Amino acid sequence: MSALITLIAAVVVFGLVIAFHEFGHFITAKWCGIQVNEFSIGMGPAIFSRIRGGTRYSIRALPIGGYVSMEGEFSDEEDPLADDVPAELKTGKPFDRVSIPRRALVMAAGAIMNFILGFLVLVVLLSGQDYLVTRQVAQITENSGAQIAGLQLGDEIYSINGRRCFVASDIVYELERASGGSADFVVIRDGKKVSLPGVTLTTVTAEDGSTYLDMGFKVLATEKTVGGVLYQSVQYTAYYGRLVFRSLVDLFTGNASVNDLSGPVGIVSAIGQAAAMGLTELLSLLALITINLGIMNLLPIPALDGGRLLFLLVEAVIRRPIPARFQMWVNLAGMACLLLLIAFATYNDIGRLLFSA
Repeated sequence: MSALITLIAAVVVFGLVIAFHEFGHFITAKWCGIQVNEFSIGMGPAIFSRIRGGTRYSIRALPIGGYVSMEGEFSDEEDPLADDVPAELKTGKPFDRVSIPRRALVMAAGAIMNFILGFLVLVVLLSGQDYLVTRQVAQITENSGAQIAGLQLGDEIYSINGRRCFVASDIVYELERASGGSADFVVIRDGKKVSLPGVTLTTVTAEDGSTYLDMGFKVLATEKTVGGVLYQSVQYTAYYGRLVFRSLVDLFTGNASVNDLSGPVGIVSAIGQAAAMGLTELLSLLALITINLGIMNLLPIPALDGGRLLFLLVEAVIRRPIPARFQMWVNLAGMACLLLLIAFATYNDIGRLLFSA
């Protein structure tokens, strides 16, 4: 039963993330007057396909991706779908015949829709809470490191170890990353910034042997309002984005090991664990995955939307199109590297699963 739940949850999560991403490309291309030959959810053999308004809409058997095929996006030799829609039904312009800003908007739209999906999921999550959590200190543990350092009731946590805290989760994240058993706080007190260096942290061991961080203080919960939910949803969307960005920075600076990378197997395993814990945990993971996909797609890596945006930037600078064959080979090389990275991450996933078993 757990395997079935994992499968269903993974299909729903990946389906939503992919559908929103590809719909972003699709609806923006339509708005820009570009001829869209096919809008497909899934890969492989088509289980449903119909032409409407000069576009073929398809649902394919393998829920592992999707695509939007636009006229003139590639050369005819590269695009097997170029003649899939009868010429008399085509009403839009080829992709390469519209302005660079419009092409860039189409390329960025997929990631933007991923951010919008993350925001909407967070609105649902926060709307389901009884209250909203702030960064204002409401309770301090007697003789805790926070009290000894001078933290006071009513202080608003501004930053920890030099990094801004925008939401309550930022506080927990920064304290868990703090090394040496202490952290430097900056709080807002009476409208002024007050530094509290060297706030000592305590690690508590529970009866079951697990450990957790005792911050030594609690923050204020406030009444839930429509404006508050929308504002915090924006803030938490940015929070998840910062998590992804910091993870990338840690990876490139050596603070995180490449052996910690997870691929599709690890993501499906995480989805299964979240689904077993409940809908709230599954939605939280969905928000993280879709925002993660949005950021990753905007990286200037060949074969990703960010790589395509980089080509458009170069075209705007040199004022002439980059040869399609050159773009093809660069994208193929980028795709090969991405597939190797996914294979390596999958190897890590399988190793972790076997070791944990």
